Amino acid sequence: MRNFPAALIFVAIVSLARATPADTAFESIAKAFIEDYLRLEPESATSLGDHRYDGRLSDYSPSAIAAQVAVYKKYRDGLARIDFDALTGPNRVDAKILGLEIDRRIFVLIEERPQEWNPLSYNQSLANGVYAFVAREFAPPGQRLRSAIQRLQGMPRVIAQIQGNLRNPPRVHTETAIQQTAGAIALVRSGLDELVAQAPELKTEFAAAQAKAIAALAEYRRWLEQEVKPHAHGEFRLGAERFRKKLRYALDSDLSLEEILARAGRELETTTDAMFATARPLYAKFFGAAAETADRAKAIRRVLDRLAQTHANDDTVVARAKEITDAATRFTREKHLVSVPDTPLKIIVLPEFQRGVAIAYCEPPGALEPKGETFFKVSPTPADWTPQRKASFFREYNDYMLHDLCIHEAMPGHYLQLAHSNRFKAPTLVRSIWWSGTFVEGWAVYAERVMADTGFGGPEVKMQQLKMRLRAIINAILDQKIHTAGMTEKEAMDLMMNRGFQEEGEAAGKWRRACQSSTQLSTYFVGAIEHDDMRAAAERKLGPSFNLKTYHDTALSLGSPPVKYVRAEFGW
Repeated sequence: MRNFPAALIFVAIVSLARATPADTAFESIAKAFIEDYLRLEPESATSLGDHRYDGRLSDYSPSAIAAQVAVYKKYRDGLARIDFDALTGPNRVDAKILGLEIDRRIFVLIEERPQEWNPLSYNQSLANGVYAFVAREFAPPGQRLRSAIQRLQGMPRVIAQIQGNLRNPPRVHTETAIQQTAGAIALVRSGLDELVAQAPELKTEFAAAQAKAIAALAEYRRWLEQEVKPHAHGEFRLGAERFRKKLRYALDSDLSLEEILARAGRELETTTDAMFATARPLYAKFFGAAAETADRAKAIRRVLDRLAQTHANDDTVVARAKEITDAATRFTREKHLVSVPDTPLKIIVLPEFQRGVAIAYCEPPGALEPKGETFFKVSPTPADWTPQRKASFFREYNDYMLHDLCIHEAMPGHYLQLAHSNRFKAPTLVRSIWWSGTFVEGWAVYAERVMADTGFGGPEVKMQQLKMRLRAIINAILDQKIHTAGMTEKEAMDLMMNRGFQEEGEAAGKWRRACQSSTQLSTYFVGAIEHDDMRAAAERKLGPSFNLKTYHDTALSLGSPPVKYVRAEFGW
């Protein structure tokens, strides 16, 4: 069976299983939980493709949050009464995924409590929830604009709840919230113009809701800037105990916190060795001399500096990303690396209200609306950056690094993997809605390695792939040490710039991102090594019959569950 197409293998496995009373009980609980989840988080429902709640915004009042916790505990108790050993087919894994997701939500609201200190945790209601109606044409313009109007009308209520909940947020979170609120104001002021033009009968009603939303957002931004920011001295570090718990929910990995840090330390050395080996012929080509083994870092830096001279700019970066993605798609097909989906991909400029955390995003269609477009969003530099910082940015994201970024976000990274994932439909949709960050981010980092090893872009792109691998390794180190060991900004910058060869602007941005998030930065490295280990195990098991395309199609055939479940399913 090892050489059969992955989809046939999985169908065969499922068809042999007979539903049990435990299956029926679990699927009933899962269905009910998903219904409550979509009701309680209407913005998430919209992004997933369920449009029953498009006119609503989340309720962040203390009583609503308490009610959410009660709902989650009810479902946790229901799952506890099910015999997991009696579950069959996809339910065996989906029940574990749902149980962990419910525990994570309880942890967030009761122990992490971002609603009390993190203004960024409200962004889905201030911008994303409205942007959804212009980003995707899932319904007639009038219907989408009507929903946008209702959400604009709800913004003053949400902002009042935020102001009532927040208590001494960290300064870094407050600064980013101020920046992104400005983006939300710009979105409400002009981002819906095209939609309004398509539904002129709602123009007057929209204008009234727009004015009230802009006034509320402007007052919120003033409040953050003048009343909150001067006294924003909250602790951004999660702390060792909460970090360890949250890491388990984020990764669902068998690797402990200590094991992750130890392996990151080892891979920091081996990846640097590989980088120097790749740099040596380029060094000779560029400088007409042999690289000095005694000073590997200097040789690597000189080669990277030379590569950084070829880059796009704010006006050309999106067009260049399109060209590279097209080339990567052709390469993936020609080399028979993995089946390439035909779902649409659109490369666009990252909206202003989403900027300030990462350089690029991949946004697939929702699990309940899987035939929609996938967006690969690329961010030019913010308008208020100095020329020096802009230059540093494009040195980091030079043309060769942009190749690696397009692999990661699009082909054969996130876009391809999530398109495969959307084809998977377990009875409960659990796996389609709550995918594993380690599987998804790990696949994208692993895909960079596959493309570079196969020769895409030559040794110049291989250098950037290894640099990005260093970044993934360092991300995991930063994530742990910032939130559990008090790592300072100086220590973090030194690690990123001197061991990771990052430009100052990139390192400064990552410091801010690491302070504003916790555990997500670990998913890249942990996921990458889990994908590496899984492929190595499959190669050992299959021996001469191992086929890379068949392996990749098989590994992607179960959706996006934690890697350990894919290994268990196929015996790798």
